Amino acid sequence: MDTLTIHIGNKNYSSWSLRPWLALKQTGAPFTENLIPLSQSTSRAALDAQSPSGKVPVLCHGALRVWESLAICEYLAEVFPGAGLWPADRAARAAARVAATEMHAGFATLRQQLPMDIRATRSAPHRVALAAGDIARISALWRDCIERFGRAGANGAGPFLFGGWCIADAMFAPVATRFHTYAVPLDPVAATYVSAQREWPAMREWRDAAEREAWSIAYDFSGTTPY
Repeated sequence: MDTLTIHIGNKNYSSWSLRPWLALKQTGAPFTENLIPLSQSTSRAALDAQSPSGKVPVLCHGALRVWESLAICEYLAEVFPGAGLWPADRAARAAARVAATEMHAGFATLRQQLPMDIRATRSAPHRVALAAGDIARISALWRDCIERFGRAGANGAGPFLFGGWCIADAMFAPVATRFHTYAVPLDPVAATYVSAQREWPAMREWRDAAEREAWSIAYDFSGTTPY
């Protein structure tokens, strides 16, 4: 099989890099990781050398190059059909795609007010309040997926949105880190889901690496994070 390489940004900050990296880990396939530190003097040249959009993540599979997080996840689901990246049941798969794409396209206020910063623990009730609408919608979406599909094990047994872990969980993994960082009050179902996300082995591996990173990026909260 052609070699797999994923180009990512800082693990502490790059929410878009986290998503397909987790999906790639779920396939069990060997891959090479190339981390490009963001907001450095060398970042632009390094990004432009790897990414047509000038952004991470980018997946290289042999000569093929795929960018954009959800497109990478979809590609991996096609290449590794046995990895369970989408539920096999059509109705559950449709619901999982709806959840994933709603996350991909929405929740701009949450992104702006509560940027991903895995190493941090912050008390920011004013920012949590500003993102309250997005937080409520995300919590409701999680409850709906878990109640309709997760508890029935639509993607196999497990504590995730559809039982076993899938791409929908990849899309919400950075949100789980945000809710932990900013101590967002959650209902019991959402709180249990955040805990499951944080303790999933691939997420622990990413989090441990983020803790060891030396780079720091200062947020100005003037717009949505590109990371």
